[in-house]
Amino acid sequence: LAPQAGAYHLQKEQGGKGVLLGGVPGVAPASVVVIGAGVAGAQAARMALGLGGDVTIIDKSLPRLRVLDNEFSGRLRALYSTSTCIEECILHADLVIGAVLIPGAAAPKLVSRNLIAGMSAGSVVVDIAIDQGGCFETSRPTTHQNPTFIQDGVVHYCVTNMPSGAAHTATMALTNATLPFLLEMANKSVKKTLQQNVSLAAGVNICAGAIIHPAVAASLEVASKELADVITNVPV
Repeated sequence: LAPQAGAYHLQKEQGGKGVLLGGVPGVAPASVVVIGAGVAGAQAARMALGLGGDVTIIDKSLPRLRVLDNEFSGRLRALYSTSTCIEECILHADLVIGAVLIPGAAAPKLVSRNLIAGMSAGSVVVDIAIDQGGCFETSRPTTHQNPTFIQDGVVHYCVTNMPSGAAHTATMALTNATLPFLLEMANKSVKKTLQQNVSLAAGVNICAGAIIHPAVAASLEVASKELADVITNVPV
């Protein structure tokens, strides 16, 4: 959804600079910068390319950047994340998509207020990480009813729970991903499934009243516990 939202709000009547994301013959496409090359960032880059944007994706994982470079056959720039790289890319961007996620923890503030102020008027930032606090220093949560605000001349789209804007597709996608786990728990019991399914066990945040995920525990300033130590307290 991020490239769609960004493309829409680049329109002049939405407060943007009046740039068409894909450009037209004789006119350059919009410069799109995606910070974070995980699932959300890669999908954002894919959609932005599909809309014809000039796309740069930034991440600190070289193996992940190599995968994306091979997948897109050089159609995007895959750059290693440094403060200098982020600054140079953002100052020349029309649309910046923040897709940084640290599982269980608040998103790092990778884009400062001063850097936002240095962007050209009418540029757009879309903060996918807003549910974890956002990765732009100027971000604050918005809603689908009032999705944007303008800070230092830059349009900010910081809608929490962005997938609810495409509720049918989001529900079907989530169901497809989670139904196999639900069926396994229904057939085996929750306790046995967590003991036998390593993938599901790795996603447990809280079990039997104890915080399992280290990042969640750290954000709350409490100690985490091992799942194996508390699973015996699960009744079934």
